Amino acid sequence: MTTVDHIQIRPEKDGDCAAIYEVNRLAFGRESEARLVDVLRASEHYVPGLSLVALKGNEIVGHILFTKLCVKSKSGDFIALALAPVAVRPDLQKRGIGSGLIVEGLKACKALGYKAVIVVGHPGYYPRFGFSSARAKGLKTTLPVHDEAFMALELAPGYLDGTGGLVIYPSEFDEA
Repeated sequence: MTTVDHIQIRPEKDGDCAAIYEVNRLAFGRESEARLVDVLRASEHYVPGLSLVALKGNEIVGHILFTKLCVKSKSGDFIALALAPVAVRPDLQKRGIGSGLIVEGLKACKALGYKAVIVVGHPGYYPRFGFSSARAKGLKTTLPVHDEAFMALELAPGYLDGTGGLVIYPSEFDEA
């Protein structure tokens, strides 16, 4: 468990699901991301230990999820991780909780041996964590996203060099 400015960050535990759902619902102002978390948790793409929560006292106030996705490459298919979603309760946003979840989540991804993380997110936010253009790494996606929002991070330096490929998000992303 890690503490960031009086916020503790730890892996999701049994019994956290309802609170995680509520944090995602509140953070996004709709239920689609909350449903996505539930659907991904029940899928083969879920990685125990890569669903983290932020706690203020005993209350879950933030959540981040990393799940497996496939990259179809000419040099061979490989597994990377999708960072989606990251959520913080609205009344506690812009206090470093989301950043803490991302930093700790990336450490957990690396500790489990994953080499790359893909995110579709705000281009003014994610580069501070080392994310850069996925297209510049030769990656494409079938998702209808702007190039600047489609980013990748190598957890192992040089891992994506010369690979390129098509990032295939799990079908669960379409269902939620």
